[in-house]
Amino acid sequence: MSGFSSELIDYLEGRISFEEFEIRREERKAKLKVTIPVKSLLYANYPPLLSLPADPEEGVSPSVQKAFEEEEEDSEEERKLNRENKKMMKERRNRSKLPRALRGLMGEANIRYARGDKEDAVLMCMEIIRQAPLAYEPFSTLAMIYEDQGDMEKSLQFGLIAAHLNPSDCEEWVKLADMSLEQDNIRQAIICYTKAIKYDPSNVRYLWERCSLYEQVGEHKQSMDGYRRILNLLPPTDGEHFMQLSRDMAKSYYESSDLPSAMGVMEEALRRHPELVTDESINMAAELYIANHQHGKALQVGVCVFPDHVPVDIRVKLMVCLIHQHVYRPLDSMLTSLMEQSPEELGDLYLDVAEAFLDEGEYNSALPLLSALVCSERYNLAVVWLRHAECLKALGHMEVAVKSYSKVVQMAPLHLEARLCLSTLQQQLGRPLCALKALEPMYDPDTLAQDASAAQQELKLLLHRSTLLRSQGRLDDYLDSMLTMLAMLLKVAMTRAQVCVRASMWSGVRHLRLVKVSKDLVSDIDDQEAAYQDISGKTSVLSREDWWLLLVRCVCTLCEMKRFKEAELLVDSSLEFYSFYDVKVKRKELEFFGLSAAFLDHNYRKAYDYIRLTLMEKQEWPMLWNVFNQVTLHSQDVRHHRFCLRLMMKNPDNHALCVLSGHNALVSGSFKHALGQYVQAFRSKPDEPLYSLCVGLTFFHMASQKFVVKRHPLILQGFSFLWRYVELRGHCQESMYNLGRALQQMGLAHLAIHYYHKALSFPPLTLEGIEADQVDLRREIAFNLSIIYQASGNTEMVRHLINTYCTV
Repeated sequence: MSGFSSELIDYLEGRISFEEFEIRREERKAKLKVTIPVKSLLYANYPPLLSLPADPEEGVSPSVQKAFEEEEEDSEEERKLNRENKKMMKERRNRSKLPRALRGLMGEANIRYARGDKEDAVLMCMEIIRQAPLAYEPFSTLAMIYEDQGDMEKSLQFGLIAAHLNPSDCEEWVKLADMSLEQDNIRQAIICYTKAIKYDPSNVRYLWERCSLYEQVGEHKQSMDGYRRILNLLPPTDGEHFMQLSRDMAKSYYESSDLPSAMGVMEEALRRHPELVTDESINMAAELYIANHQHGKALQVGVCVFPDHVPVDIRVKLMVCLIHQHVYRPLDSMLTSLMEQSPEELGDLYLDVAEAFLDEGEYNSALPLLSALVCSERYNLAVVWLRHAECLKALGHMEVAVKSYSKVVQMAPLHLEARLCLSTLQQQLGRPLCALKALEPMYDPDTLAQDASAAQQELKLLLHRSTLLRSQGRLDDYLDSMLTMLAMLLKVAMTRAQVCVRASMWSGVRHLRLVKVSKDLVSDIDDQEAAYQDISGKTSVLSREDWWLLLVRCVCTLCEMKRFKEAELLVDSSLEFYSFYDVKVKRKELEFFGLSAAFLDHNYRKAYDYIRLTLMEKQEWPMLWNVFNQVTLHSQDVRHHRFCLRLMMKNPDNHALCVLSGHNALVSGSFKHALGQYVQAFRSKPDEPLYSLCVGLTFFHMASQKFVVKRHPLILQGFSFLWRYVELRGHCQESMYNLGRALQQMGLAHLAIHYYHKALSFPPLTLEGIEADQVDLRREIAFNLSIIYQASGNTEMVRHLINTYCTV
């Protein structure tokens, strides 16, 4: 039978740690206080480590059941013992919970243990535990038996249970804490000391040991709280200990950047034991006030305890406070005295005073101190050179500042701010190549892939480098920097778009290029969400709007450099990037960029995909229909016919779509359908010359068919619309050419010659933004005339027309 709680069984079998056991025990205890009846609350006051006998099979593993199994005979004596056990639990007295009938058996177990008969002693203890599970004596004896056998882990287990059943024994908790530390279980030791402190809260030794353990596990707050309790417990006569502990606590708070707590501890120490204040205490208090920019308080502390022979470190802190209070008159003598000291020995104090001068803008006063430091051997450090360079730069000594910044970069090549300042100064001095050299990459690709901080630093460097390259007009190098930055942001997106950045030779110089690769050559990213989070951390130095501006500039520069294919690939990758694609305005702008790049790259099939998506949302924009017409004109693809028909069914009143559908029908030979679309356009805008021309030409095409019933009426109607077109358009080279071309198609050569010659007599049209040669029809007119004259045998006229108008 087993009367053990489930958490105790799990703990004994090693399935949970002692810390988890304690947590589950407290949770069950709290739950019982809420759920059990009021009459049974007396039982809840005992530690619920063990419960009364229950089902022997419930929650018990075979190993534990074997150790505690017994014959299931409910004798009168056993029932009597159970009643006595319950009675003792109700009494809630601070005495042994071992029933009187079992005390003899417990004594016999101890005698067997003393004689060395440990197996019988263990069995007796187990029997006692079965009948009186709340008695601590058998657990304590088992702990001693296992300790003698060298099984320290099991000894510690039973010792902890015994301590829980008899929690007021502080020394036992301390012993168990030491055993836990021997097994490197610091958390368990902390719990043991916490139990000991609960029953002896004024024991400084227990508090001190627990604070030390908290420090070992990195729980700084709990450690400091314990030290505060120790300060409150220290007697007034132990002032030296109080002051030392206060200084240690202030130092620890300062190292963890908790300045208010550090100042509070030191103020309390100075207030309670003013007679024990030393130079060290004053120095620390002043340093804390200065660090918190409370120079007035620091100066007050310094003045109150400023004897004639004050130590130099406190004198320097007084100087720092006077500088920040803008009290410069007393500084001359103290500054002279400090400068007489060797910077090799007091370099840190030199730097403190110099930095105070720099903070207040007194660069002329700071420069001698910094110059002395950079000339020393011990303080010839990068941080000192940096202060020296900043001071020189503020004073306008640019050439010397460049040398100091160069020294900083030489000593600390990963210092970003020094590189940026050096580059700026070199650019101001007219040395663009030196400015670029200062902004060379700091990290290798492997470091950038693993270190987020390094990636952020490199991004800042690349951003400044790209700006500098753009200002110098070095666009190829500028694009290299831009592509490097964007590749860091779009790493996952480029993988999905099958795009990568590769270095290649271009005009004898190696530059980066965006290339499309096959899926087999793209390295798959197993966890894209984790990769995206990693990239977000590395690229967080720039906002999403800043990244968007960089992308737009890069796309525009690629087009400016005629690298349209790469602009397409960059847009494809950006559309795979969620932060850009999710914003509709940015997505539409990217699609426009992709359309422009694809059209300029003569990739009309891809341009058609972009323009089709745009037109499905913006059918009312004439500019888009003009682009659509240009794309379909160059693509030589008939896919757009069905697209226009479907869109026409949804938008029957769209004028541009009506005209384009008529063009498509005319090209495909559906003249009646084309005529219907043109007539619809003509009715909506009867004064537009183009629609009269289209209707007239459609009639001519219909009349030119082999099998037609009423050819002459069709020709008459066609000429009727052509003359209307001439009236609306006016007599010009274009209208005369179209009229002559229609007459030539109908076989009326003599009339066609007349209108062709009239067309040759008109000058070409002048259109803004278009060269005159592009709209000059004289070559086409002369060629058509030469065909007519060739057919009639007039070779002399043919030669004249070709030589005059068609010879380059």
